[in-house]
Amino acid sequence: MTETTPRRSTKQREAVREALSASDEFVSAQALHQALRQDGSTVGLATVYRALAALAADGEADALQAGGEVLYRACTPTHHHHLICRSCGRTVELEAAAVEQWAGRVAAAHGFVEPEHVVDIFGLCAECAARRAADDAR
Repeated sequence: MTETTPRRSTKQREAVREALSASDEFVSAQALHQALRQDGSTVGLATVYRALAALAADGEADALQAGGEVLYRACTPTHHHHLICRSCGRTVELEAAAVEQWAGRVAAAHGFVEPEHVVDIFGLCAECAARRAADDAR
């Protein structure tokens, strides 16, 4: 995030941050809002959307587009990439030195400096692949 005034912390934003941290998978704003409501929170859906967008902008959450909606996940503060199961949503954070080097080389070859990138690899985790194979065998 660029140098700006720190965001004001509110009870609602903190509730969204805590709910997001409780999930190991990427979740939609609607799913997070529903989980908050089930826990007795009165945080509104629009507030959840704003808080998630702010968390992503501040580097406290990862965001990705999947199935026409944005999904969010609390993340480590260092630059990383993801392996994401298309079936169950299981997510593994990856460091990928080869990707970093490649991005730098490609940017430099085209006269770009300060490259930034996002790499998300989608596939099936071992459990979902085994379940699919078992289903296909029937």
